[in-house]
Amino acid sequence: MRRLAAVLLVALCPGVAAALETVQVIVFPGGFNWPLWVAQEKGLFAANGVEVRITPTPNSVFQVESLLAGKFDVALSTFDNVVAYQEGQGEVQLAAAPDLFAFMGGQYGAVRLVAQPGLDSIAALKGRSLAVDAATTGYAFVLKKILAQGGLGEGDYTLERLGGTAARAEALMQGRTAATILTSPLEIVPESRGYRRLANAVDAIGPYQAVLGVARRSWAKDHEAALVGYVRGYVAALDWLFDARNREEAVATYRRNLPQASEAAAQKAWEALLGGTEGFQRKGKIDARGARTVLELRSEYGRPPKTLDDPSKYIDESYYEKALR
Repeated sequence: MRRLAAVLLVALCPGVAAALETVQVIVFPGGFNWPLWVAQEKGLFAANGVEVRITPTPNSVFQVESLLAGKFDVALSTFDNVVAYQEGQGEVQLAAAPDLFAFMGGQYGAVRLVAQPGLDSIAALKGRSLAVDAATTGYAFVLKKILAQGGLGEGDYTLERLGGTAARAEALMQGRTAATILTSPLEIVPESRGYRRLANAVDAIGPYQAVLGVARRSWAKDHEAALVGYVRGYVAALDWLFDARNREEAVATYRRNLPQASEAAAQKAWEALLGGTEGFQRKGKIDARGARTVLELRSEYGRPPKTLDDPSKYIDESYYEKALR
């Protein structure tokens, strides 16, 4: 009732919008931003005191550097990025010590290795160039582990930095890479055109916490109400999306924000992100087992070598818990 009243107040009194605290959010482009679109269109952020402004990032380095520089307040990024930069294992050296942390979940699994038509096995990738966002963060270690399980050592292939997942999906379909890791729903169009899914991360390496909400501890401490309001709006959007009665309206929202998506692709995106065991996380809850898998991979492949075994070092769910009270 309180949130509905707030929505009506904003609608009836435009001047109230000026009282909303702005939260600048930097994201990878694509259908994973569905909850953000719903929360904006339904007034769910405004109902909780925030105005969210969304900016796409070309790659993870730009995202992390911009977040730490204070140009953005929140990022939807991989848990691996948080751990990597906090441990000094990131793709680039940072100008100052980071204070990144994960405050809520976003996507469990839904991480796929997709290859060119005719490349039907891991072995077929030997000697080929494979696309990544960064060679030492994000999904790079997922890729290395899957390839190792298929019998390929790190000297059997090359990694080429081609940008975020949307850019890599485009590179794959343009024939500029043999294979890459894609996250749902970005695998849908390539697979509909005959590109081959060679592996699912959760099948190959176990539970996997992929994308989640990230912020700076310093910003969160000074903007607790804004972060709590953001979480409430995002979780409300997830609740709405998971209600199957809203499926057709949700698909329409998806297509408004991704006009290049066909009706069929949008329906498949709903199935991929909302209709199975992988995809959006109900209530935005971080998966503890999936977080541990990220640490295990980083302990194996990260440089300088470190044994990492405590996910709580990189997670603070206190803001999330306040939002759900």
